This record gives sequence, structure tokens and C-alpha cells, in this order.
Amino acid sequence: MLKIENLTKTYGDFKAVDNLSLHIQPGEIYGFIGRNGAGKTTTIKSVVGLLQFDEGEITIDGYSIKSEPIACKKIFSYIPDNPDLYEFMTGIAYLNFVADIYDVSPDKRNQKISKYGDAFDITKDLSKPISAYSHGMKQKLAIIAALIHDPKLIIMDEPFVGLDPLATHNVKEIMHEICEGGGAIFFSTHVLEVAEKLCDKIAIIKDGVLLRSGSMEEVKGDESLESLFLELEDYDDEKLDDANADTAKRGAESK
Repeated sequence: MLKIENLTKTYGDFKAVDNLSLHIQPGEIYGFIGRNGAGKTTTIKSVVGLLQFDEGEITIDGYSIKSEPIACKKIFSYIPDNPDLYEFMTGIAYLNFVADIYDVSPDKRNQKISKYGDAFDITKDLSKPISAYSHGMKQKLAIIAALIHDPKLIIMDEPFVGLDPLATHNVKEIMHEICEGGGAIFFSTHVLEVAEKLCDKIAIIKDGVLLRSGSMEEVKGDESLESLFLELEDYDDEKLDDANADTAKRGAESK
């Protein structure tokens, strides 16, 4: 469904993502884990076509995001961590606008809006301008808009931020429903407990470099995901500190 092959993205001399390769198959919920600045959002924005990347290839259902971006964007939906919506519109006008872009029939869009509007308890607010929405309400609206054309792949950056417990539960149920229908989910998160319970596969990234990837069982073994993550972070930092100290020592000895 989604193939990231040898992705590299730099900003000047800074390498934000370094030779990253991941494969997300139909039916998988794939978690992407790392601390702030690890390269998660850069990777996701490269996948959805918002960032040009320096090396590598990204394909979605066989289409290249570089050479066939429109074909790709018909297949997936993207939910950012901070939805940037047209605040002069009402909620219902925005949903119809998105449905028009994807050429969703009136019957299908009404069914989707009714189903997910009720699930997220936002139906009564759809007539209000988006400028009056809280962050959580905007997040819910962005999720409904992302689901309106039945995407095969949903890409989410911190999808649970700002959501209440009921909405969080509903998002998890929807993720399972999509994957059971042959779709796939690729999402970043800081909530390791949620990732451990929800994901089929995970990837852990640090400083743009992939540390571990695979099925949850393969990656974490008998440990908790939190314990493994902290061990990898500490171990990598210790190696870096040792290398820096060694370099400084050799420099001093050469003087």
C-alpha cells in the first residue's frame, strides 16, 4: 500500500531523514514513533507530497508521489496534528467542499456525514462557522473530511492530540474498521501505550535514522514498548556521547 524507499531529506547541512525505508501493507495499522525532532513529521509530509525530498522514492498503491501526485491523493487522506481548515466556512460547508473535490455522490456524502457526525458528537455544530470551533472540534471535522471518500490509506500525524476519550475510542474503532476492509493506517504518536495496544507494526526513528521496525512482537519482545523506547534512546545517546568524548580526546592529544 505504502512504500518508502531510501528516503532522504535535508535542510541545508542538516539531514532530517536519513535513508529511511518502510513498507506498510493493506490491513496494517503501522505506528511511527520518535521524540520531537526525530523526523516523523518530515517523513509524513514527504509521503503526502507537501515536502520535496532529496533522495529515494515513495509509492502509494503503486503510484509515485513524485511523478503521479494526483493519482496518489485520490487514494489516501492526510490528517495533520494541527488541522488548517477554512475558518470562514461552516462545518457542513467544509465537508461538502471536500466531498465535491473527491466527486462523492450526495447520497454517499450524506451517509458519511451523518454516521461520523453522530459518532463524534459534532452533528449539532456543523452549521456553525469553523472559527467558533475548539481545537478538538476542528480535529474531529478534519477526521470526518478525511473519511468522506473512503480512502485506502490514511496518514495521520499525532491523531489523538486534542481529542476527548470518547472521540479517541471512536478513532481507534474506525482505524480497525478501515484495515478490516483492506485499507491501511500510517500514523505518528507520542502515546506509547496506545501504540502498543493498537498497532500491528511499528517503526522507531531517532535523528532521522530508523532504529527498529517490524511487528510489535518482533520489535519489543517481552518488554513494554515504553521500556524499549527509553532503552534505545539512552543507548544511542550514550554511544553518541562516547564518540564525541573520544573525538575531543584525540583532538586534545594531537595538539
